[in-house]
Amino acid sequence: MEYFADDCVLETPRGENHWGNRYEGHDAVREILTYRFGWLPDMHYGEEEHFAMGKFGVSRWVITGNSVEGDRIEVQGCDLMALDDRGFISHKDSYWKIILPSGR
Repeated sequence: MEYFADDCVLETPRGENHWGNRYEGHDAVREILTYRFGWLPDMHYGEEEHFAMGKFGVSRWVITGNSVEGDRIEVQGCDLMALDDRGFISHKDSYWKIILPSGR
């Protein structure tokens, strides 16, 4: 959270809107990320690539782990980020592909 601006916005891959769910402000973003990391307690990031140019950043990654329900999760995704004048993340928009257990 130290890289997020106080007035940051996070848009998740899933939700009831075309942008997913939107969380605004440092506290709201912290709360949803805490939930997400708690749901996948052994989360591992791999195959990471990160770059920034000016006020734009991209992060590409693969996440693996086991959910608290016991499902094996493998997700490939990327984050598109807007950076403020100090270099903090002001807007993070997440996209992902996910391999789910069959039948879901």
